[in-house]
Amino acid sequence: MTRGARAVVGVFALLVVACAPPAGNLGTPGPGGDPASATKALILGALGAVGLQAVDAAKPYRPPEAPSLAGAPRSVIQVQLPDDPDHGFVVIYSLGSATAAEKAAFDQAAYVASGTGGIQFPPGSHFVIRTVDTTMIFFTWAPGSAPDQRTHLIEDALNTIGIAVPVGG
Repeated sequence: MTRGARAVVGVFALLVVACAPPAGNLGTPGPGGDPASATKALILGALGAVGLQAVDAAKPYRPPEAPSLAGAPRSVIQVQLPDDPDHGFVVIYSLGSATAAEKAAFDQAAYVASGTGGIQFPPGSHFVIRTVDTTMIFFTWAPGSAPDQRTHLIEDALNTIGIAVPVGG
C-alpha cells in the first residue's frame, strides 16, 4: 500500500470512529426525566381507575413517529394485557417546554394522518396524542385486530389526561 493510500485509509477510519455513536447509545434517546415521571404517574393512576396496570417496557419499542420526535427523550410503559402481551405500549416524550410538546403533538398528529405515516399503522387504527405540560403521550391500537378486549380501556384512560390533539380532520 502506498503512503497516499494509507493516509486515505487512516482518514476514513478516523471519520468512522468520530461518527459512531457512543458505546451503549444506539441512537435511542434516553428517558424523559422528572416531567416524564410525573406524566407516567398520571397515566398509571388513570389506568388503575379502569382496572389496568402498566410497567416499564421490558423490550424496546419505538412507534412510527414524526421526524421532530426522533431525538426526543422518551419513556415507554406497557399496559399488562394477558391476551395481548406484545402490545399496549404507551410512549411519553419529554420535550422541554409546553410549546415544544404542543408542536411535537401536532407534528405527530399530522404524520400519522399523512400517507407516509398512515401506511405504518393498520387500517382503522385509533391514535391517542395528548400533551401534559412539557410532555406528549402517544398510544395507538387497531380495534379490528386487538386480541385483548380491554385494549379500548387504555384509550379511555389516556383520554382523561392532559389536552387532546386530534388526528385528521
